Amino acid sequence: MSVHIGAQKGDIAKTILLPGDPLRAKFIAETFLENPKKFNDVRGMLGYTGTYKGVEVSVMGTGMGIPSISIYVHELIHEYGVKNLMRVGSCGAMQEHVKIRDVILA
Repeated sequence: MSVHIGAQKGDIAKTILLPGDPLRAKFIAETFLENPKKFNDVRGMLGYTGTYKGVEVSVMGTGMGIPSISIYVHELIHEYGVKNLMRVGSCGAMQEHVKIRDVILA
């Protein structure tokens, strides 16, 4: 268990999705993962691990801003051995061809 994440070693998959909003993490887990199990609720930052198409995946909120996400990312890498971290969320666009609900990879 780390300072900001209440998980045990092995509770978190090597691949994790990181939305800022903890309720978005809950939504992703309940909508897309099979058998999601909550591994974190410290400070309301919800985290879940389940499977997607047979692959173990975790999802956890990070809060807003670089300081918050950097704390969680540091602990995920150094305390839990996470290898693949993907920030997911919403964004605005400045180009007219980008439409609402388009998927943007950056």
